[in-house]
Amino acid sequence: MKNYLVIGGSSGIGASITDELFQKENCVFASYKSNTKESKQNIQYFYLDVLNAQHDFSFLPEIIDGLIYCPGAILLKPFARINPDDFIKDYELQVIGAIKIIQQVLPRLKNASTASIVLFSTVAVQTGFNFHTVVASSKGAIEGLTKALAAELAPKIRVNCIAPSITNTPLAATFLNSEEKIAANAQRHPLKKIGEPKNIANLACFLLSDQSTWITGQIIHVDGGMSSIKL
Repeated sequence: MKNYLVIGGSSGIGASITDELFQKENCVFASYKSNTKESKQNIQYFYLDVLNAQHDFSFLPEIIDGLIYCPGAILLKPFARINPDDFIKDYELQVIGAIKIIQQVLPRLKNASTASIVLFSTVAVQTGFNFHTVVASSKGAIEGLTKALAAELAPKIRVNCIAPSITNTPLAATFLNSEEKIAANAQRHPLKKIGEPKNIANLACFLLSDQSTWITGQIIHVDGGMSSIKL
């Protein structure tokens, strides 16, 4: 049994990762902010606001085998209508939040024989889309952080990043709240469907596992072919 910390583990992709890790008989510590969850056998849910300056992780075991940082936001606006503060707020959530958590949990990750960190980007970093300047900027920073951390923490701690396209989660609900919107978004992808949380969770759990011990510093696209195929 291994110990995993899932930041943002109460809904969407984070919830799917939490459930899959639990099904594989691991011990999972999963944070929530607004989606309150009750702890159960081998899953301990706890409240966490990632924007706080300091977090109390004293309840965690001394060994953490894997860390997953899932909090995110999707702010889509024309560039001319974006306030610079929008960039700062998004960066604080997506990048600074991840940095703070990693720094505070790092001693526990180093106590593991091998450990893995999984972060999240977006297809919009590699493939430019209208109105995505905020999210593409912060997630671009996450991709840079992934590669730099992978170099610095090797060989004991692996760091990888998953870059999905639109996925059927509460975070994307505004864009998928009708059959017409779902169909339109599906048609934009070569595989003609949108992603499901399980699609992303499967890869995340693989990257956390001992099956991926020769993979680090990678940005892996799970995007229905959008980033690499033109039809």
